[in-house]
Amino acid sequence: MKRNISILLFPILLIFSALNLNSCSSREETVSCFPKVPVNVVLNLNLPAYYDLQNVNGWIYVNQQESGTRGLIVVRTTNGFKVYDRNAPHICPDNNTTLVVENNIKIVCPKDNATWILITGEPTNVAQIAPKTYRYNFDSNSGILSIFD
Repeated sequence: MKRNISILLFPILLIFSALNLNSCSSREETVSCFPKVPVNVVLNLNLPAYYDLQNVNGWIYVNQQESGTRGLIVVRTTNGFKVYDRNAPHICPDNNTTLVVENNIKIVCPKDNATWILITGEPTNVAQIAPKTYRYNFDSNSGILSIFD
């Protein structure tokens, strides 16, 4: 009798475990057609090209090798940096979905006018998800900002 109960309990526990794991999975950060490319960029913030990143709310575009398919937007925040991919996160990439910064306060997708707050990445119009962000390491002594995925 105990064996019959354990045989019945095992599949039930397995099903509940699988359901529980799926319900706790993280949401998709981007649409499924978002390009997956390596990001590995090193910036020396002491150079004049990166002067805007010396101040909070300063930002730059990064368009160099290993900076995604369309480049990056790097923003200096009060707590460090935000690094956004320039591909729109909410629609499949095409010729008109490269994110741009407008008025130094918002990020805009030219295709559908989706907007996000530049300093936080919070969506404000059309899109429901924030732009894809990348991790970074900043060495304040040397001024080196390393961006990676």
